[in-house]
Amino acid sequence: MAAPGTQLDRAAIAEQVSGIVAGLLAELGIHRVAAEFKPSAHLERDLGLGSLERVELVLRVSKTFQITLPDRVAAEAETLGDLLDAVAAQNGAAPAEIADRRDSASEPRVPFPAAASDFRENLFAQAETLTEVCLHRGRADAARQHIFLREEDAGTRTITFGELAQRAGAIAHGLRARGLQPGECVALMLPTSADFFFSFLGVILAGGVAVPIYPPMRADRIEEYAARQSAILSSAQARFLITFRQAEAVARMLQPHVASLKGVLSAAKLAETSNGSASFEPHPARPSDLAFLQYTSGSTGEPKGVMLTHANVLANIRGIAEALELDSSDALATWLPLYHDMGLIGCWLLPLAMGIPMAAMSPLAFLTRPERWLWAVHHHRATIAAAPNFAFELCVRKIDDRDIEGLDLSSWRCLLNGAEPIHPRTLDRFIERFARYGFHPESLLPVYGLAEVTLAATMPPVGRCPVVDRIDRTVFERDGRAEPAADDSSALEFVSVGRALPHHEIRLVDAEGRDVADRAEGNLWFRGPSATRGYFRNSQATAALQKGDGWVDTGDRAYRAGGEFYITGRVKDIIIKAGRNIYPHEVEEIAGAVAGVRRGCVAAFGVADEQAGTERLVVVAEMRDSHSAGTSSRDSAGDVGAVETGITQAVADAIGVPPDVVELVPPGAIPKTSSGKLRRSETRRLYLEGRLGTGKPPAWLQVARLAARGGAKVAHSGVRRVLEFFYGLYSVLAFTVFILPTWFGAYFAPSRESACRITQIGARIFFRLMGIPITITGRENMEKDLPYVFVSNHSSFFDVVLFLAIFKIRYRFVSKIEVASWPFIGTFLRRRDDFAFVREDRNQRLAQATALENSLREGVSLVLFPEGTFSPPEGVRAFQLGAFKAAVATGRPVCPIGLRGVRQIYRNETILPRPGRITVTILPPLYPNPEAPEFQEIVRLRDAARAAIGAHCGEHLL
Repeated sequence: MAAPGTQLDRAAIAEQVSGIVAGLLAELGIHRVAAEFKPSAHLERDLGLGSLERVELVLRVSKTFQITLPDRVAAEAETLGDLLDAVAAQNGAAPAEIADRRDSASEPRVPFPAAASDFRENLFAQAETLTEVCLHRGRADAARQHIFLREEDAGTRTITFGELAQRAGAIAHGLRARGLQPGECVALMLPTSADFFFSFLGVILAGGVAVPIYPPMRADRIEEYAARQSAILSSAQARFLITFRQAEAVARMLQPHVASLKGVLSAAKLAETSNGSASFEPHPARPSDLAFLQYTSGSTGEPKGVMLTHANVLANIRGIAEALELDSSDALATWLPLYHDMGLIGCWLLPLAMGIPMAAMSPLAFLTRPERWLWAVHHHRATIAAAPNFAFELCVRKIDDRDIEGLDLSSWRCLLNGAEPIHPRTLDRFIERFARYGFHPESLLPVYGLAEVTLAATMPPVGRCPVVDRIDRTVFERDGRAEPAADDSSALEFVSVGRALPHHEIRLVDAEGRDVADRAEGNLWFRGPSATRGYFRNSQATAALQKGDGWVDTGDRAYRAGGEFYITGRVKDIIIKAGRNIYPHEVEEIAGAVAGVRRGCVAAFGVADEQAGTERLVVVAEMRDSHSAGTSSRDSAGDVGAVETGITQAVADAIGVPPDVVELVPPGAIPKTSSGKLRRSETRRLYLEGRLGTGKPPAWLQVARLAARGGAKVAHSGVRRVLEFFYGLYSVLAFTVFILPTWFGAYFAPSRESACRITQIGARIFFRLMGIPITITGRENMEKDLPYVFVSNHSSFFDVVLFLAIFKIRYRFVSKIEVASWPFIGTFLRRRDDFAFVREDRNQRLAQATALENSLREGVSLVLFPEGTFSPPEGVRAFQLGAFKAAVATGRPVCPIGLRGVRQIYRNETILPRPGRITVTILPPLYPNPEAPEFQEIVRLRDAARAAIGAHCGEHLL
């Protein structure tokens, strides 16, 4: 070990680091010769060191040289040379890290300040939006400390509620000054930092929709990162991307791949725009407005943007607070990433809404030294925390007793374990390890949740030790019944995650949607005020998620016993082999314990076997020794064979069924999500395509290819814009050709019927001249000789012209009075004797209702846009009630119509149209119930029509 402050030359550093690496590899069962420890050796590809192994390596190097290596080294160092450079940069520095560790126990405690006096009686009970929460905290609790943020230099930055609201307001002002419209998305590519807190609330105050995405961490996976994040940004149609200095280059490389992105910004640049201005007024959000999009991790498929409203978030927070019996004396300590729902909602927005303090550190700070999290609890007397199962294992295995001398965890009242499968043995090991430090076993709470329900779905009772259910393996895998097992080693164990969140419901159903009995496995459905209304701009996935009457299919399997729920696995992940249900997480844990396999880097899945009529069980495992997998040398073949045999035997012994295929791959070959979850479906796809373990090109080549693709897209985009410009000019000519003769014909037409016919022919010619194909489906839904109330989404000025072109029946438009004053179009509507009303005038509204009802009674249909208006951002606005009142009053059916593609052709606030295609979907009519109360029926028709339109127009419901 080098003495503190000793200067070493690079050769001496390389020799010592090589010795440290060799020792770590030997412990991991990875055999290397000295010649392989050259500076260019890749830590993962060549030496087989994954993320957690690199953390351990950095920690050992820090201890040996008694230096402080920045936390980011564990994530950013790709080669042995990178690690040598990091050590050389600290060569001779004071042993701050060692001093920091030695002084941890003697550091004075800093108890959190008391929470706000209005904790439950006022704000927490009454707030309807996050905007209200932020503004109230900024005014009423301005001087109170809210966030204690551990920064890169190990210092702590304290952020008050007042500073949070003020900085968020400055960023909101900057976004609005750059043209952000309410409802538009802003992506946040930020690490755990003050800028994240300010930027997230800044987007909310500006009326935008926040889209947290994880920042780039590994240069050798930049292509994979860019592909994944550009897909998310395109899905969200993000208008701006807020990032930090170190990631700006990567962020700008994403910009050519995302057509909607107007700019890449930093929080500092946005805040400069306000320049101390006090004129900014936050957008008055409504509870039903989207607050942010939580893109799912993609552990079971491609990421989807879960839509979460202000009401969803606050409902879930209130449920968590009630279940955990939180009060003003509570405080929280977290290291969870803020781009993930457990970190963002559970560990920050909950303390923000409740007015309680929190201590925060980055995930890297925890991974490099897990004891930092425990010391944060000790120093601040924190009572609440949450983490996934692997974090508990990390604390048990990686914390040295010397590093937690004097630790006191007695303040910990609720420690939640969730976000991934919970292993009973992990709970036991954590309790056993930390009981002597004051940790109470009853503080450990296994929980269950998912993004589609905002965050939490179930909670166990507070003050009770975890409950583990041992069930008969054979009966459960064969029949799906969780019968208590005799005391034998083959029993299955599942952990109780408690009951449904307060004010929410859970039911378990079979494949036909029928409730199942206690101790019978079923699909878990969830209902309540925190359940999402679907996936952003993904109607197909939304339709699969929603099961009617407010129920959401979580995609998970579970059984109920004693009134509590036990999660058994994901529906899509269950492997059905010879009539038995096999649960992949159990197979993965068994295989991960085999010598030579990287724990946590095993994926099990099923592949159809057509000849056998069942599924084959495939186990893909990363080997610790990357030279063994996929090579043909005699020694390597022996290593591979031993590991394959070990996995086969271990799985067969544990579950009674051996795997059909064991595929061994190099480290890093199994894809994972940003939060470290296995992507089984992606692994399965790569396996079937024969592309597992093919390796990744060097970082410089990935960057070059990404830049080349970006350049090609920029060039293609430039050509497209030129062509669209000339198309726009042509469209002006086409409009002139259409409008003048049609206007004269309609103006001098001898009758209303003639004017209608002339405008229809002219409108059809216009769309043909524009080269815009129109596809109409569902005409059969309006063949009956009845007057209808046709209601449609409103997305463009072209909507009116479109209906003029496609409708042959007798009908009248209902529009606001401003439309009647439009050039040309106003003449058409007047000559057709359509309706135009001043909606702000109460007497006009009464006259309108009477006129609409009379028209229907006379047999003339109505065409209305219940949204009332439109704006550039996509989304179906709330519907007004007038059309549905007319339908109920006259007993006429409401016929919803979904328009798709019109907004893209001629978006509001644009000058020239773009090429495109239009789809018109005429949906089955909705008939009013004459026996139901009038107002109730009006609301029912409105909601049913809006839902039907939203499912077919390609836009989400605002």
